[in-house]
Amino acid sequence: MDYQACGLRELKFAADGDAMTFSGYGAVFGNVDFGGDLITPGAFAESIASHKSAGSMPAMFYEHGKYGGGPAMPVGVWTGLSEDSHGLKAEGKLLDTQMGRDLHMALKAGAVSGLSIGYKVTDSTPRVAPTDPKRTIKSAHLHEVSLVNDPMNPRARVGQV
Repeated sequence: MDYQACGLRELKFAADGDAMTFSGYGAVFGNVDFGGDLITPGAFAESIASHKSAGSMPAMFYEHGKYGGGPAMPVGVWTGLSEDSHGLKAEGKLLDTQMGRDLHMALKAGAVSGLSIGYKVTDSTPRVAPTDPKRTIKSAHLHEVSLVNDPMNPRARVGQV
């Protein structure tokens, strides 16, 4: 902690203690979600590269924003998206707004723990046998990654706050 003298007052500067950051998995590879889809490793590689070259990131909403009945305004920003062997790893920071602060408290308490993706499928294979997933997603373009109460993929969760 740094202290700076300023006339008769003392100012304290905290080292980013209230950053409201978190991380988790927006999608998990190799398991069938509640919609019957299975996502394969590498499905988001092209989308992540496209966002990186454009200097953009998918939006961060709560409950998919206006598309899912949540607030239309983003609740934070994604600071990192990557794929590993487990899935789509997401690192983000909530905005310093009332909604951002409320979500941060809910995340810390475990009251909100789900993540969910909004995407457009660009390559998939349909079900062949009755025991196959409805579709196997090989490539998808990410539009948004949301904090949600009940994720479509039950393994897509916030892991650290």
